[in-house]
Amino acid sequence: MSPIILVFFWGCLFVSLSTYAQETPVIDENQSSEIFLDDYSDDFQEKFFEALKQKGIENYDRAINLMLACKQLDADNYVVDHELAQLYVKEKQYPVAEEYALTALLAEPNNLWYTNTYIEVLQKQQKSIEPLRAQLPFDNAKFKENLALVYYRKGRAKAAKAILTETPKSNFTQILSVKIDDLIEVQEAAITRSSFSTTNNNRAESGSFEQYRARIQGMLRTNNYLALDQVAEEALESYPSQPYFYYAQGYAFNKKSKPRDAIESLETGLDYLVGDIALANKFYKELADAYNSINNSVKANMYLRKIKPGF
Repeated sequence: MSPIILVFFWGCLFVSLSTYAQETPVIDENQSSEIFLDDYSDDFQEKFFEALKQKGIENYDRAINLMLACKQLDADNYVVDHELAQLYVKEKQYPVAEEYALTALLAEPNNLWYTNTYIEVLQKQQKSIEPLRAQLPFDNAKFKENLALVYYRKGRAKAAKAILTETPKSNFTQILSVKIDDLIEVQEAAITRSSFSTTNNNRAESGSFEQYRARIQGMLRTNNYLALDQVAEEALESYPSQPYFYYAQGYAFNKKSKPRDAIESLETGLDYLVGDIALANKFYKELADAYNSINNSVKANMYLRKIKPGF
């Protein structure tokens, strides 16, 4: 692997992380996963970049094996840990992904990207961060800033607000706090507009499956997707095996132009879907739309072919 290609790759990684951070102002852009490749053997570099290539063509088994080979060459490389976490997420091996994501995060607690991956893995398992506080770097102010930003970007405004209340004040926290308050206002207004769908359902217990489903149906009926992903996520925390809530979340992500998030939610929900052909058709349509959005026509056509007419 030539030095020019190595510099190009890590430059792209730096830019991608900086762009990620720039979506909210006054975020430190120095979040790249720096690695001094000159210190690594040709064998390590070849395996690492071949793994990235295999990941890019969705050959995740092969990519994992190559990354594990890199770990054998350098057991303490947290960049490899992070890549393995992402790959195991793709393979839906979430407990393994969590271990690697935590290792990377603890190695570099200031890294925004590592925080994002760790929270993503927890969400896949419907796990809260609260019971895990003791093993996380909550004494690190930058980690808490990053955590609040990750929650904000995922639409979890109240969780982001709670983290900010325990984070030392800074220019960053002040700006993010305003944006979070705006998002909470928008979400609460959206939920209020959909409340008509449950006002007559007085017998439904607060937080029950029936109430969540009624709220979500109202939001879908009125195409009110601004807070739909948040409501669906709340529902999934209590009912993690209900495919309808995954569909609603995926639909909302598609509407918000977050196709990769939509794909993850929808494909997870498919694992729980049995026998409901009409709902399956809705999943397939949203997945086709999401894959078309990322220019993956092969996967899009695969899901379109799964749609059964007449339902």
